[in-house]
Order: sequence, then structure tokens, then C-alpha cells
Amino acid sequence: FPYTEKAKRLTSLHGSLENLISDPEQNDEHIGHLDDRSKPILFSMARLDRVKNITGLVEAYAKNARLRELVNLVVVAGYNDVKKSKDREEIAEIEKMHELIKTYNLFGQFRWISAQTNRARNGELYRYIADTHGAFVQPAFYEAFGLTVVEAMTCGLPTFATVHGGPAEIIEHGISGFHIDPYHPDQAANLIADFFEQCKQDPNHWVEVSNRGLQRIYEKYTWKIYSERLMTLAGVYGFWKYVSKLERRETRRYLEMFYILKFRELAKTVPLAVDEAH
Repeated sequence: FPYTEKAKRLTSLHGSLENLISDPEQNDEHIGHLDDRSKPILFSMARLDRVKNITGLVEAYAKNARLRELVNLVVVAGYNDVKKSKDREEIAEIEKMHELIKTYNLFGQFRWISAQTNRARNGELYRYIADTHGAFVQPAFYEAFGLTVVEAMTCGLPTFATVHGGPAEIIEHGISGFHIDPYHPDQAANLIADFFEQCKQDPNHWVEVSNRGLQRIYEKYTWKIYSERLMTLAGVYGFWKYVSKLERRETRRYLEMFYILKFRELAKTVPLAVDEAH
């Protein structure tokens, strides 16, 4: 549900969320800190592997001075300690993340939170980020569907998501969110910076994009719509399963009905072949 539905908000979790984002202690759960909390938060949450491209997002942010001036970056991904991971790919990404933090001096602008498994708190985290008038980024090289994209948009967060895969269908570019190409990180970073600059000049722009994202979800991706489509497909499957069990004679009669009612009339509209030689 969206961040605007105050009565439903899990306010009892706000204390732990505030600690998650701003606690100065550096530990296994979070490292980095945010000096200027008045800035909006650019947020991402995914597995820490090459395809999800979280390190690519961090690098794109780090290289774009304009974006760093406008927003803080907060990511929830994997472990921040290589000793806790047994996956070679994740270990490589952890090491790369630490290298990026040092190389680009991201201290004060970047917060890295280890993977969170509490679904209720994760949902409220999206809304907590929306309270800052931030945005969500899904920077994967490929995403089959894009569940986090739907989750973020459902909570009212303006969303930037990869153009490769499912999010390209979920988001209408420039209307209900924005497509980014992870293979062109500089362009993606500039697009995000342009959005926040426009929001700074006109705060209503953020609200408009947020509302259009919610409208898109309500029109296409609610559980009610999903269940209705599922029931329709189940009905169609059940019908053809029934038809396939009919006796051959009954099946022939069924096909003849289609021919008489539909195909025979269509056949009359097909022009006859003409021998051009005559």
C-alpha cells in the first residue's frame, strides 16, 4: 500500500528503520553514513551479484557529481563482510563495493545495508524512503519480471528500472516511471539527476510521477487483476481439457459448428485464383 495511507503505516518499525539508515555504528548490518539527511534517498534492494548490478549503480552514482549533490544513495544487498559469504561471485562484488567506497570517497553520501529478510519491515522501508521524496532504482542487466519494481511503485516510490526484461512492460517511460539502460550507466545517472533537479524546482513533479506509478499498478498489477486472469486462464484450460476428452464424433460436430458459423462465411470473401495467361 502507498506511503500516503497513514492509518496503515507500521510506525512501530520507524525507530528500527531510522537506525538502519542513520546509526553511525559500522557493523555487519550496515556501513557508511549520510551527512546531509535533508537530501532525498536514492534506494535499491537486490541480491549482490553481477546480474543485479548493484555495484554498477554505486559506480554510476559515484562518478556523477550532480547526482551526488542532489541525493544520498542507500542500498540493501548481500553481506558487507566477505567472511560471511561462500559464493565466489558475491565475494567479488563485496570486494568491488568496498573498493568503490574508498576510490570515490563515498563516506557521508552512501549507506550499505546487508540483506534484510523481514518482509513487513522491507515494505515499510519503501514507504520510509518515499517520505524523503526519494526514488527506487532497479539497475539489473536483465530482470525476468521485476517484483521489487512493483513493490516500490505500489508504495508510491518513483521508480527507475532496467529496460531489459519485465520492467520494460511494467513501466511506461516518462509517465509511470523511467527506463534506464545499465549498459549506459552515465546516461542512466544523468536521467536520475534530471528527475531530482526537476523535483527540486517543482515538488509537484515528484507527486505526479508517484501517483502515475500507483495508477499503473492499480490498472495492471493488483492481486485482484492477477487472480481474475488466472481464473480466466483456468476456465479456458478446463474447457479445452473437456473438449479433448470428447468422442471423435462429438469433436467433429464441434469443429463443424465452427465451420458453419464462422469459417464458411469467411471463405466466401476469399477471391478466386485467376489465370493471368487468359
